[in-house]
Amino acid sequence: MNIEDDLMFPEMEKSKLSKRKEKIFEIIFEADTFYGKLFDVVLLILILLSVALVMLESVASINAQYHQVLIIFEWIITVFFTIEYMLRIYCVRKPLGYIFSFYGIVDLLSIVPTFLGIIYPATKYLSSIRILRLLRIFRIFRLTKFMRSGNLILIALRRSRSEIVVFLSFVTLIVVVIGSLIYVIEGGHPESPMKSIPTSIYWAVVTVTTVGFGDITPVTGMGRFLASILMLIGYGVILVPTIIATETLRGTRLREPGKNTQVCRHCYDDNHMDGSLFCKSCGYSLHREGDTSGDMTQK
Repeated sequence: MNIEDDLMFPEMEKSKLSKRKEKIFEIIFEADTFYGKLFDVVLLILILLSVALVMLESVASINAQYHQVLIIFEWIITVFFTIEYMLRIYCVRKPLGYIFSFYGIVDLLSIVPTFLGIIYPATKYLSSIRILRLLRIFRIFRLTKFMRSGNLILIALRRSRSEIVVFLSFVTLIVVVIGSLIYVIEGGHPESPMKSIPTSIYWAVVTVTTVGFGDITPVTGMGRFLASILMLIGYGVILVPTIIATETLRGTRLREPGKNTQVCRHCYDDNHMDGSLFCKSCGYSLHREGDTSGDMTQK
């Protein structure tokens, strides 16, 4: 082997390593390929199975009979998720960016409870947080249109947040005033459960939201009359924000073209239009084979 071969050998190894990371990235983070979709389907099944196991383990009769089986399956799934989490860190361009991203935190929280369960057994039931991982793989079933509908509602709520905040502030004032008033009316009665203003405000909140637990009720005629007024106000508490959000939603228009599952390796944005060459958020090339410059300006 000559000097040129010695120089080329590290470059060839680096190229193989880069291609291996690229392949792992496409399978784990994207769903445009057969293996990417297959991986997401397997992940979906394991997530649902894991959550089902946690629920079954919480049932005393089932846990007593199948405890060992449930534990074995839970650890098998946890090991799979742990390996997957490590592979995600391995193949991304900026590991810390993924680790501290929303999905990175969810992925970590999905495996931590099982390990913590060794020391604190009750914490293993927090593994049900794995259900949040389904948000990432909705795209393989073409459910992005439903997610965009959810985004439409969020946009409408965001645009009407000022009106909603003002309304909720007004409701808060009413609850405090009526809670204090009912304490004045009921507080001196020996059979009344409203022995403090915080307790009376709690009753007012339960009443105005039409929940009606029934654990605290007025016993005087004036108190019941005031409760009736608060119940009628409660219908407005439900109706007014709904009207505000509906009117804003009616005026909101979204025009979104088709989306794909390309994930930017630089900022991990996965919300790109079909045919996009560069990330809309950071300008990084979505087609890494032809990218030799790192960050590129979005065109």
